[in-house]
Amino acid sequence: MKPDYRQIYTDILTEKYPEKIQDQYIKHKIEHINNVMDILTINALIFGKHNHEPENQKLRSYDKSSILIILDYQRKNQMNNSQIANHFRLSRNTIAKWKKIYV
Repeated sequence: MKPDYRQIYTDILTEKYPEKIQDQYIKHKIEHINNVMDILTINALIFGKHNHEPENQKLRSYDKSSILIILDYQRKNQMNNSQIANHFRLSRNTIAKWKKIYV
């Protein structure tokens, strides 16, 4: 069972950010949630990029498609593990573990 992210984000916009509910880009993103990367993008659009607290970082989980997107981004932009970890706010060890498993 997965949470219904469309309903969750629609409720958040309706109750807390009614001015953002008219934004077509946010509406489109909410209607087309495919993976964890989309959820992180929507969070950044609604709450702002710097609204993350350290304890929230520990509760993230990524599916295989999101991990492969991150590793592909690293390869395309020729970034090392530290750079990609800082970009996506992850641990270097997490990136190294993913590379061992999926690459």
